[in-house]
Amino acid sequence: MNSFAKRKNIIIGILLIIGAIYVMRLFNLQIVDSTYKRSATRNVVREVIEFPSRGLIYDRNGEMLVYNQIVYDLLATPREIGRFDTTTLCSIIDVPKEVFIDELKKAKRMSTYRPSVIIKQIPPDRYALLKEKMFKFPGFYLQTRNVRTYPFGCAAHVLGYIGEVSPAFLEKNPYYRSGDYIGVSGIEKAYEEHLRGRKGVSLFLVDVHGRIKGSYEDGKLDTVAVKGRDLVSSLDRELQQYGEKLMVNKAGSIVAIEPSTGEILSLVSSPSYDPVEMVGRNRTVNFPRLLNDPLLPLFNRAISAQYPPGSTVKMLHGLIALEENIITLGSSYYCANGFHVGNFHQACHHEQSFNLNNAIAQSCNAYFSQEFRDLLQDRKYGGARNGYEVWRNHVLSFGFGNRISYEFDEEAKGFIPEAEYYEKRVFKNAKWRALPIISLAIGQGEMQTTPLQMANYTAILANRGFYYPPHVVRSIDGAELNPELKTKRYTTVNSIQFERIMDGMEEVVNSGTASIARIPGITICGKTGTAQNPHGSDHSTFIAFAPRENPKIAIAVYVENGKWGNLYAAPIASLMIEKYLKDSIQPSRQWLETRMLETNLLYPELPNYIQYPK
Repeated sequence: MNSFAKRKNIIIGILLIIGAIYVMRLFNLQIVDSTYKRSATRNVVREVIEFPSRGLIYDRNGEMLVYNQIVYDLLATPREIGRFDTTTLCSIIDVPKEVFIDELKKAKRMSTYRPSVIIKQIPPDRYALLKEKMFKFPGFYLQTRNVRTYPFGCAAHVLGYIGEVSPAFLEKNPYYRSGDYIGVSGIEKAYEEHLRGRKGVSLFLVDVHGRIKGSYEDGKLDTVAVKGRDLVSSLDRELQQYGEKLMVNKAGSIVAIEPSTGEILSLVSSPSYDPVEMVGRNRTVNFPRLLNDPLLPLFNRAISAQYPPGSTVKMLHGLIALEENIITLGSSYYCANGFHVGNFHQACHHEQSFNLNNAIAQSCNAYFSQEFRDLLQDRKYGGARNGYEVWRNHVLSFGFGNRISYEFDEEAKGFIPEAEYYEKRVFKNAKWRALPIISLAIGQGEMQTTPLQMANYTAILANRGFYYPPHVVRSIDGAELNPELKTKRYTTVNSIQFERIMDGMEEVVNSGTASIARIPGITICGKTGTAQNPHGSDHSTFIAFAPRENPKIAIAVYVENGKWGNLYAAPIASLMIEKYLKDSIQPSRQWLETRMLETNLLYPELPNYIQYPK
């Protein structure tokens, strides 16, 4: 009996515990936890998302480049829709009836219980007409959205644009919902988490006609939207607009950097587009048109296009040769109208000997080809392959062959071939020699760089051996910038070598290949280049910084199919420098400004080159 009584008590105890658990669970569900209560009342409670204002974007001088404009989305909960006049509603919101019906069908397929956006971005004037008649359209309601607007209509590629999130993106990012907007390119994408802010949610009680009767639970469950952070960009708005004007009817790019900080003053990609074209309902029409335009206005040439650098890298070759003790400042090579070895001929325009600075000033191909050959084949390296690796490692330290920005996903790396590349395609089983890759000496061959990299290289020259990663945002309201942007990057070439080539760069502008770029009162150090183009006329390139001491601006210009560096790129760069340092163009140089503004290289029936006055 004692055994039976014990088992009985144990069973009763277990039943009591189970009963207590059920009672506690029911109490929690019915009294404490209101989740199920809200679920049961969801047919009379409407969740309204409060979208925050996206952060504003300013230029370096405090001028607003991007701000927000209020628009409205029309939403519908299909199961709540009653009888309504479709024609009247479509007339008010200015949407074709067939489009409206199609969107409504999509909403019904997605969910009859959850609200879906039917028509997006209704302008304020249409909203005013619709709001007072909303009672006639049960099951429909409006929510406020913000779209971007651009008071100056410039810097489209830098600022970027926003668009709807994709289904694939939604699966990985629970913060966003279908119909939300996100930065797609430029600053909008790079700083999305700062610009977007934080959404708020408001719950409202509604009647059978969809009319709001008040807050649900006195707003205890509501959350407040938090505005996005404002950004101050490094762009100089006036300089940016001026660069865009100079590049009208030309394909190419301009990148200008403040050497002492790495801040990008101007980043122009041409052809471009008005950023307002990617806003509002017209975006659905404009985007395919821009995407299919053969001139590629959506393509950011400044950071994504890759070109041979041409003669603009001759200073780089000189610096490496100085650092490796292959040459001295007094070392000379003879130019016999080019560089000739056996049946190989590389053309040049001189018949005389040059030292390093004279070779830079006159852009002598023969000098740098012989210097490059001597570097690769110097005995201390034990073979040309090892010599090439030494050269390549120096080149990489200047930011070539890698992404140098922390802000743009679409930035191209450029191309500085590894030794294995040449072993597979050029030398195969043969012995390494300098001659088969000698075109690298004048910035041709397989070497590819981006305009951003070239501007950064110019900043390195201006800084005598170091750079900060180029970037387009100076500060973020209430947040810190990536510390990497404030970290100096040093090249493998000693700073003393840079000062040794400054005379040559100055002479390029004073009396050399870019004398057209000379500006009275400003000492400019520069270098012209002609980037070979197998698909048409060569590209005109020019890099420069100014003034020589304590430089304030470093710039790289590419003009596609512009033939020679002194024809278009050098004049455009000099005008940009003068505009930035002096705020205006001197009367004695306004003829040059007019020619650059009027030059049209995109259409063959118009002049492709200009005549300079004597």
